[in-house]
Amino acid sequence: MDYQIPHEAEGSSQKVHYLLPVLPLKNMTILPKSIIPVIVGRKQSIAAVESALQQDRQVFVTAQRDVEVERPSFKDLYDYGTRAVILQVVRMPKGGFKILVEGVSRSQALSCDSGNGYMQVDCVDSATTGTTDINELEALWRHVRTRYQSYQKINNKLPADILSEVSSVDNMEHAMDTLLAHITLPLDERQVFLEMGNLPERLLYVCKMLDREVTIFETEERIRGSVQSQLERNQREYYLQQQRNAIDKELGRDDQQAEVQQLRAKVKSLKLPRDPAEKVEREIRRLEQMPQSSAEASVVRHYVEWILALPWHKSSRDTINMQAAEKILNKQHAGLKKPKERILEFIAAKKFSNLLKRSPIICLVGPPGVGKTSLASSIAESLGREFRRISLGGVRDEAEIRGHRRTYIGALPGKFLQAMRQVETVNPVILLDEVDKMSTDSHNGDPSAALLEVLDPEQNKAFYDHFLEISYDLSQVMFIATANHIEGIPYPLHDRMELIFLSGYSEQEKFDITKKFLLPRNLKEHGLSSKQCKIPSNVLMILIREYTKEAGVRQLERTLTKILRKVIQLFLEDQSMLTFTLTEEQLRIWLGHSKFKIKPLNAQEERIGLASGLAWTEVGGDLLEIETSIVTGKGNVTLTGQLGEVMQESAYAALTYIRSKAPQLGLKQNFNTTKDIHIHIPEGATPKDGPSAGITLCTAIVSEMTKNPVNPLVAMTGEITLRGRVLPVGGLKEKILAAWQHGIKKVILPRENKEEIDEMQSELNTRDITLKFVDTMDEVLEEALLRSPFSAKHAKAKRAAGDDHHASSNQTS
Repeated sequence: MDYQIPHEAEGSSQKVHYLLPVLPLKNMTILPKSIIPVIVGRKQSIAAVESALQQDRQVFVTAQRDVEVERPSFKDLYDYGTRAVILQVVRMPKGGFKILVEGVSRSQALSCDSGNGYMQVDCVDSATTGTTDINELEALWRHVRTRYQSYQKINNKLPADILSEVSSVDNMEHAMDTLLAHITLPLDERQVFLEMGNLPERLLYVCKMLDREVTIFETEERIRGSVQSQLERNQREYYLQQQRNAIDKELGRDDQQAEVQQLRAKVKSLKLPRDPAEKVEREIRRLEQMPQSSAEASVVRHYVEWILALPWHKSSRDTINMQAAEKILNKQHAGLKKPKERILEFIAAKKFSNLLKRSPIICLVGPPGVGKTSLASSIAESLGREFRRISLGGVRDEAEIRGHRRTYIGALPGKFLQAMRQVETVNPVILLDEVDKMSTDSHNGDPSAALLEVLDPEQNKAFYDHFLEISYDLSQVMFIATANHIEGIPYPLHDRMELIFLSGYSEQEKFDITKKFLLPRNLKEHGLSSKQCKIPSNVLMILIREYTKEAGVRQLERTLTKILRKVIQLFLEDQSMLTFTLTEEQLRIWLGHSKFKIKPLNAQEERIGLASGLAWTEVGGDLLEIETSIVTGKGNVTLTGQLGEVMQESAYAALTYIRSKAPQLGLKQNFNTTKDIHIHIPEGATPKDGPSAGITLCTAIVSEMTKNPVNPLVAMTGEITLRGRVLPVGGLKEKILAAWQHGIKKVILPRENKEEIDEMQSELNTRDITLKFVDTMDEVLEEALLRSPFSAKHAKAKRAAGDDHHASSNQTS
């Protein structure tokens, strides 16, 4: 249908007014040169369309400000809209229309008339301004064209010929309307563009919208590509996993996949630290790719199971109660007063300070059988912690501490991680038993050096085991070591430990331990009661004195169980027997003659060249008799009885002292050149060493040379120097108890040991023994020999000098 659009006459400033029906639209703005289908359903709009069809088919199309309004008024509409022509009309059921409208020109409504059931406005077309500067328009146009080309490359649905037909300003304006119609914009932005009358501003606005659309489209493409890639990857993984499951099922590897899933679930539940978690995940991925029957799969599975079996976070809560701890220690151990006090000090410090995380490394030093291991177990019980014992005796391979590398067949972690797996907590008490009996092998390394990392609080936070190949925290573990000899502990280890010394038990302590602990426990284990089997105190003391000789009570317990087995045998042979009381005669029948019967010393015996020394052994103290014989010769000195180097040096030091004192002792100056001296210590099959026999050796030699008898009821211990000074020694408790058992009445000791003796006075209970403390060898000879060893002239000179120091040294303790 042909139609004519009125317009302003050239050179005239008068505008043409149009009286057109209004077609209000929701969420839509029609631009000039746009052809848009519109569904008309509201009565007001249907009436406006019918009025336009009866005239020249022109309508004023504008957008509603609020889309929720069903019957809009003029104030609900935008003033600016589009003068449009209805190109096609299709009647719809229920009286509506589907029309096709084409925008003709931007228009502005000036007034409105709402009669006849629809709105009718007086409108005028809006002229375009800013069209005089051709250069500016050309520059802007080129910018728009460049942006549009970029937009068209990424959105191939756009027509390519929109901008190709532009040859004038009018074409440029219409092209902008057409271009913007193909861009998806919200209503308010389209309305802003429609109301713009300045052509350069419209061009800039289009550039801005194109730039934004290009950015949005590129972002959408990137997101779409990422999502698509993720979907493809997930689909591919799912497909491959299904294929793998099918293959595993055919190969019979279903169990391996189930096992892998179980391992992963356990890793998640344990909440492993970052490094172990990453290591385990790598190993599990390797395990998935291996045949279940391969040897490497077995190694990987074994490795992963070890890591998952170790405790990483679980700890036992300390239940520290001083009264309960003391009660536990006293209940399970008799005596050991000093060690118990030291242990309670550690427990008290742990209870007092919450900041004290590091536990001291306690080393219990003492002879076998005195209760070192059971004492460590009691410490763990008093703290409420798990307890595990690691035996280090005879360990000579560093791998026992740090573990074997996985390349070895049958490789395992070291003893410490094995213990941690067993206790299942990160803060147990671990006993390092026999730490002094580790050995070194040039081929297998030094285990004591490897142990340094375990015991050093600054290093064991990240203990590295060769099997795990990751760090493990041992800083919360409380380590307790045991040793028989402090000399056997390497110094670097010794430096990291708190030493607690446990001495051997006296006869009375052994008696108490047997009565309170050993006998009740063994009666219960053998199914006997204290009423069925009775062992009188005097018989028990005979058993201790004459059938056992040790610092601890292990041999005593073995002998006791032997007696209980004999008693059970009697009950089985004679069913009528209800009770049994052990007598001394029956004891000797079952155990035979006394094995360690002590022969009482004869106070009337003349002992020239024979002196009694006191020695410390692993089984307690002992009396050491030193014999000396001097015969005519050429000055040779013979030492027999398996004497060690230190004891031999003590003998030579004693001879030098005697030579320096020859005139005072009434000897010739060159006595050693015409006499051969033979020193012998009986029980030659037993090796002997140590410096504590120095003063005894000197006394025996002086006695033989001067024919001055040694008091048979005197024993002594102390180291001698070339100038006759007496130096302190160790093992005094055991030595003094041995002297008491042999009937010694006087014991000569170094004065520097007096304070130590005073501390253990209550434990010694030496009864009739007199303790003499001396500083010099002169004082020893005065106390040990029956007659004064020095010549009368020398003794008179000493009395004249007023030897107060010598007098004070003869006081008893």
